[in-house]
Amino acid sequence: MLFIAPLAPVVAGLALVVGDRSFRSVGRHTAYIVSLVATIASLLATILIAKERPVLNRQWVPEIGMRLHLAVDGISVPLLLMTAAVGVLVVLHARHELPAGGTPATFFGCLLLVIGGGIATFLVQDAISFFLAFEVVLVPMWVLIGRFGDRRDARERSRAANTFVLYTVLGSTLMLVGILTMSFAAGTTDLAGIAANQLSPGKQTAVAAILLIGLGIKVPMWPLHSWLPRAHTIAPTAGSMLLAAVLLKMGTYGVVRLVVAPLPDGVQRLAPYIGTLAVIGIVWGGLVCMVERDLKRLVAWSSVAHMGFVLLGLMSGTTIGLQAALFANIAHGAISALLFAVVGGLKHRWGDDDLEAVPRSLRDVSPRLSLALVIGFAASMGLPGLAGFWGEVLAIFGAWTPGGDRPMGWFRVLAAFASIGAVLAAAYALRVLRIVWQGSAHGGTPPEPEPATDARGNEWLVTGVLSAAVIVLGVIPLTLLNTTSGAVDQLMAVIGR
Repeated sequence: MLFIAPLAPVVAGLALVVGDRSFRSVGRHTAYIVSLVATIASLLATILIAKERPVLNRQWVPEIGMRLHLAVDGISVPLLLMTAAVGVLVVLHARHELPAGGTPATFFGCLLLVIGGGIATFLVQDAISFFLAFEVVLVPMWVLIGRFGDRRDARERSRAANTFVLYTVLGSTLMLVGILTMSFAAGTTDLAGIAANQLSPGKQTAVAAILLIGLGIKVPMWPLHSWLPRAHTIAPTAGSMLLAAVLLKMGTYGVVRLVVAPLPDGVQRLAPYIGTLAVIGIVWGGLVCMVERDLKRLVAWSSVAHMGFVLLGLMSGTTIGLQAALFANIAHGAISALLFAVVGGLKHRWGDDDLEAVPRSLRDVSPRLSLALVIGFAASMGLPGLAGFWGEVLAIFGAWTPGGDRPMGWFRVLAAFASIGAVLAAAYALRVLRIVWQGSAHGGTPPEPEPATDARGNEWLVTGVLSAAVIVLGVIPLTLLNTTSGAVDQLMAVIGR
């Protein structure tokens, strides 16, 4: 199962891309069926992995201490399940909304490579293997943005793809420098061995700074975020769903595994600065969303704000802060995937996603899509009873009483400003609902309903499942919190050694 989960989508994706390039004989239906079978097989394998918790740990490249080490714990299991589940939903949605720019086999193949790379990232317990799995997703995501992105502006599409590559390659380079530094010092590339090795406080601070900048690009953290809104705006709907639900989570997961666990002293020294940048991102993203006209770009900017809460929780140095970060990670994955599915559908129907040009009241013509939109933005504003509430509130609580020697006064200031960011989230969410759901942009009496414009088939299935996930996470948060609690306690014990 440990091999099937990542390799099923990777092998199927390579087969689609190579087969299509070699023979030009892979049709749309065949590509869809192959992708669906591969992602379902991967999902079933991840469910068994989450239940049985198997471990594979063998020597791979002994000269550098590199091992083939695959395992999961309470931190990685939720991310693994979310990646596999979103992978199935993305393939289903791509059947409904297949973008132009290349062959269907290449498009589905790139989706599968991103999914497989994400699953591998959450499975490997070796730092070099983690880096390699992380990098697997970059080229197919670049193809999804550059070839299958918005066809209206070829120059902007090329710019978005190139910006994505330049930023992420810089982040990867810094991440590799930090990984190699820790691996040489520990004499192993195994994550557990690296975490057990204690560098001096000065070295920890230097390595933590390098890693936090590199991973901060991938999260993304303000002011290293500018690639994200452009990439989301141009990417096809399926690409945006994966980018938000999988790639950004790989960045925060890397912060936990590569920085928080092995470099506690360095994190403690840098926490006030990273926490400050995180809160600036929360407020900055909220303010931009208040005036942004492009609906898809608005959702992208909201991701910058919400990922700030994840970083704030990670920097708090408390059990509740780490729990909040892990919960907010999953919650944002479900919420953002839902919003991008809905917004992508609206853009596909309207031909544009400019809020000033909304053609009609969504509630009158598309009740299913309008319901999904309301659930997504209500969760995004942190409404109690929905997924977005718990992670953000707990992150603020964690920052209010930080752990270790972190300056309590400053973290309480950060918590206060993060609360302002939560208020801004409510404001821009209500702005969008007033314009799109209520139809305030065009005024007058809404036209007669047009049932044909509503979500049906795969689109309704995808938005319905994601909406249900957002509600379940909000109503029954203990399911996820209990899953991560044991691993968080172990991590806190390592941090406090």
